Amino acid sequence: MKNKKTLFLLISVLLIILLSLFFIIKHYISTSNTDNYSEYTPQEEINLSQLRQTTINLYFLDSNGNLKIESKQIDSVELLQNPYKRIIEILLEGPKNQDLHSPFPENTKILDSSIENNCVTLDFSNELLDFKDDTQKQNIINSILNTLKQLNEVNSFKIIINNLPSEIFDEIWEI
Repeated sequence: MKNKKTLFLLISVLLIILLSLFFIIKHYISTSNTDNYSEYTPQEEINLSQLRQTTINLYFLDSNGNLKIESKQIDSVELLQNPYKRIIEILLEGPKNQDLHSPFPENTKILDSSIENNCVTLDFSNELLDFKDDTQKQNIINSILNTLKQLNEVNSFKIIINNLPSEIFDEIWEI
């Protein structure tokens, strides 16, 4: 009888230990699974205008007179009508970076642009002629040249003033 009681007690203790181990292991597995995988919820959904964003590189002058790139994100829809005019308009708006400045004379505007045989004609207002010296003129040309270089269909450009050829900007610049 004593043997039966001991055997029963031993089986009961063993059963309690096994059940305890089962629940400990089950709890450990369930907590480790939730630690490895958590559900991700984005802060904001990407909208259509964000999907249409494109980067354009604009060229401005630094304090040493060297051309530097400033990239700007724009909605690609802005480039559908007249991309050359729009890019030059954005260039004329000037840099956001305070360490850079525009080579263009103040109040210069782009009136129109067109492309023919991979040559872009840029029609500027009279203010473009208000540059100080040949260095500023060359900086204007280089700023336009490097900015338009990112457009594959453009091989050259020329500048006209108020829809008329200009003696000062009488060249066609190759890109």
